Amino acid sequence: MTALPDWMRPPRAEGWFAEDLDRLPEAPRHTELIDGALVFMMFPQRWWHGHLVTMLTVALMEQVPTRARVGREMTIKLDQRNRPEPDLLVTTADFDSDRTWFAPDEVQLVIEVVSPESAHRDRTVKLRKYAEAGIPHYWCIEDEDGVPVVHVYERDEPTGVYAPAGIFRDSLQRTVPFKLDIDLSRLVPNQNS
Repeated sequence: MTALPDWMRPPRAEGWFAEDLDRLPEAPRHTELIDGALVFMMFPQRWWHGHLVTMLTVALMEQVPTRARVGREMTIKLDQRNRPEPDLLVTTADFDSDRTWFAPDEVQLVIEVVSPESAHRDRTVKLRKYAEAGIPHYWCIEDEDGVPVVHVYERDEPTGVYAPAGIFRDSLQRTVPFKLDIDLSRLVPNQNS
C-alpha cells in the first residue's frame, strides 16, 4: 500500500471541516465533505450525465426568475462537517466571482443526477441532509434506459423532511420554486438515431 500524501491527512482529530475544502488545492476537482470525510469522484463521468447537466443548466437559465441564478458543481455548506457538491442548484445569492460555496438559505433548489458511484449518497444521504439544512426543493434524476426521470421532492415544513412531489417522464411542469416547463425528452439525444 502506498502512503497517503500529506494533504489527505485531516488537520485535526475530529476530521475535516467545511472551510478546509478551500485550503486543499491538491484535492481532485469534485471533492465533497460528507460527515467530516472527504469524498472524491473517482470514476470518469459518463457522457450522458455531463450532457444532461449541460442541457438542464440551459433549460433552467432560460426559466429562472431574474432574482435567481443557476449554479453548477458548487458546494453548499450545510454545516461544519458537510459540504456536498450537487450537479446543479438554483440560488438567490448575488453573483460573486470568488465564491466557492453557498449557504442553505441561499439555495431554492438542488439537483443531483444519479451516477453509479453516487447513487446511494444521492438517494439517501443527500436527500436527508439537504432537507435537514432547510433547502426547500430537491430533484434526483435517474437514468432509465437513457431517458431522464426526475424524482421531485418538496420540504415539509412541520416535519423538516422531503415529501415526494412527483415523478416526471417526458416533461416536467412545476409552479415551485418558480414556474417551470421542461421537455425532458429533449435533454439527451435519442440513442436510437
